Amino acid sequence: MSQIVRPDARYQHSYLAATDEFADEHRDGDGDLAQEADPTTGFAGFAFTRAGLEDPQEFRRFVRSRRAEELPETPRPSGRVPCTFLWVVEGEEYLGSVAFRHELTDVLLERGGHIGYSIRPSARRQGHASTALRQTLELAAEMGHERVLITCAEDNAASRAIIEGAGGEHEDSRGGERRYWVPTLPSDRPAGARIS
Repeated sequence: MSQIVRPDARYQHSYLAATDEFADEHRDGDGDLAQEADPTTGFAGFAFTRAGLEDPQEFRRFVRSRRAEELPETPRPSGRVPCTFLWVVEGEEYLGSVAFRHELTDVLLERGGHIGYSIRPSARRQGHASTALRQTLELAAEMGHERVLITCAEDNAASRAIIEGAGGEHEDSRGGERRYWVPTLPSDRPAGARIS
């Protein structure tokens, strides 16, 4: 059964295989590979490449940068919010990514919302996105959210079904994006247990 975990270097090979599988397809929930420095916030910027991530040391640096994104004290570009990046895995296999943005900016309120996710093409239509969303809604509840905003393209029937299946209520559509408010879920994890 698939589950969400925090990024970990042990998934390097399957993460890179999934990157190749995605090719140029947009990967919502996976974050950027490069961001320019922002001297106004002290953000140093970074640039990762597919080829560079073949190096285990560089991949570990990539994982550290993804995990640091959730910490409020981590410098970030102006307009960006703390974000918990999660990977959807089954055993030792990376299947996809989830981004849980802790706050909404005006931009995220219009497009993007709190949660974005993507599942690699070969793992789609197997329930992994629904499972990952349910687990992310539990995490959101643990972090004090009663509901979260999730958006998807008007023509993305699969994503609409996943969001509506999680209890999402369609508020409206803006600029080709459907906006759903989704109630979070109480976790069945023991108190103090964290996603690894």
